[in-house]
Parts: sequence; structure tokens; C-alpha cells
Amino acid sequence: MTAQAPKIFIDGEAGTTGLGIRKRLAPLEQAGRLRLLAIDPAKRKEPAARQALMAEADITVLCLPDDAAREAVALADELEHTSHATKVLDASTAHRTQPGWVYGFPELAPGQEKLIAQARRVANPGCYATGAIALLHPLVSQGLVKADAPLSINAVSGYSGGGRKMMESHAREGGPAFMLYALGKAHKHLPEISLRAGLAHPPLFVPSVGHFPQGMVVSIPLHQGVQLAPGLGGAEVRDALARFYNQFTTHGVHVLDQPQPTMVAEGLAGRDDMELAVHSVPEAKGVVLTARLDNLGKGASGAACRNIMLMAGLENSKMI
Repeated sequence: MTAQAPKIFIDGEAGTTGLGIRKRLAPLEQAGRLRLLAIDPAKRKEPAARQALMAEADITVLCLPDDAAREAVALADELEHTSHATKVLDASTAHRTQPGWVYGFPELAPGQEKLIAQARRVANPGCYATGAIALLHPLVSQGLVKADAPLSINAVSGYSGGGRKMMESHAREGGPAFMLYALGKAHKHLPEISLRAGLAHPPLFVPSVGHFPQGMVVSIPLHQGVQLAPGLGGAEVRDALARFYNQFTTHGVHVLDQPQPTMVAEGLAGRDDMELAVHSVPEAKGVVLTARLDNLGKGASGAACRNIMLMAGLENSKMI
């Protein structure tokens, strides 16, 4: 990284995630801490114009569909052994399980922040995956949840994560109040969840969309002696999560001491942190784990900005 303010190029900045990143980084640009490079809208699909900006940028952020992200990485790779090499942060699904890419979830393990800061290629996590991994990885790694246990994950997201057609359908009067989707299909976040949570096989995942723009709740039921080690209750599970995240001095994951019996998915809309909770169900000899976050915040743009801060050496800067 140069001694000057680092230059950031957002390839695909007109999309929801790209716009969210630019909005969060704008105060840092105004303060002279970084510089945002912008492409001529008429040239946003021209490989040569995009590569020219990559060659100028310290960090290139990809907010593109998977195939387009792979093509963009190929453009960046052509610069890698020149004086114009750029770091790449990919917000698509394309590289989240690929060798050679660092997973951009700083709270995944002690030392993950340093790996992100030093990496040339970082994959930003998916929104559902962020909640599921935050709940499961600490418990699997501590032996409280069996890696080969049958798991089910339910989740509801705001419609802003579903693309233009979904956003338009909900913006119209009379849009659907609630909708299950991807039924009978393997969701694209499953490989990422399985790998990063340390699971032996993919869980059953039931995603859904609610009639609200931003917000998300991921919930996972666990039974003693099935998914959970025998005899474990809510207090032990909560303590294990808190013990894991207390290892980090700076993080955006909070384990609640006293979770409420109800939860509104929009509760963290507009924020870039995440709340984890453990709800005891003694009658069923189990617990329900929940993660609440903003699908566009900690689940997308907010997470990307945290990674940009690390990759640019600006982690101590205030973003918003």
C-alpha cells in the first residue's frame, strides 16, 4: 500500500451493495483518508476501461454477478506481477470457498483480521452465511455441536437482497407479505456455510423473504443428544458463544445476555453489527439459536467496508 491515501475502485458500484459501500466510504474520502475511483458509466462494461482503473487502484471491490466477478478477477490477475497490481475484495459468491482466497469474516477466528489485512484476494461473506457461521462455527470448533449432526437453518431476509425484480414486486402495493423460496434447491450459500462452520455435510436450509426492505434473522434449532452434546442447556451454549467472541478486542458480533421471546427482523436495519442469542426450550430439551443483522449491513456493504479498512490499513478510521 502506498503512503498516499489508498485508492478504491468499486467495479459494479451502481448495484445495491456497491452503492452501500460508496455511501459508507464517502466520509473517509471527504476527510482525505482514501480516494474513490469512478468509471465513466458509458464504459462500465468495457474490460479495458475497468482494467485501467484496477491498475490505478490499491483495492478493487467487485459488486458483480458470479460470472462477471470471475472475469474481473482474470483482469486483475493480469496485473498481479506488474507495478499496477491491485488487491481484490469480491462481494459475489464466486470465490468464497476457493483455495487462495481469504474469507472476509474477521470474527471467524483469532488472527483472521491479520489474514484479511495481508491478503491479495478476499471473499466477502454472504448475508445468510454470516449469521449461520457466526452461530455454528464457535460451537462446532469447541465440540458442543457435532460436525456430522443433521442441522436445519431457517432464515428471513428483507427484500432488498433479492435483486431488482423482487424489490419491484415488494415496492408495489399489495406485494407479498412473506414468501419461502428456493424450495427443493440447494441454496448458493450452503457450500460456504458448510466449509466455514466446519460441518461434515450441508444443512437443510429454508430461506424466506418478508415485506420489509432491510433486516435478517437466521435461526437454528438444536436438540440435546442430537445436534448438541447431551445435557447442554441454553446457559452453557450462550457462555460458549460469549467466550469465543470475547477473544476479539474489536468486532461487530454481540452475544445477548437476556434475549427477548420475540424478535423483529428489521431491528438492526441500517447497522453494521450483528446480535446472537440463545433461547432455551427446556420442554423440548433444546435451544434455538438466532442471529439478527442487516442483510445490506453486516451481510453485505458493511462487511465489505470492514474488510476494505483492514486491507487498506485504515481499521482505526471511523466509517459512519
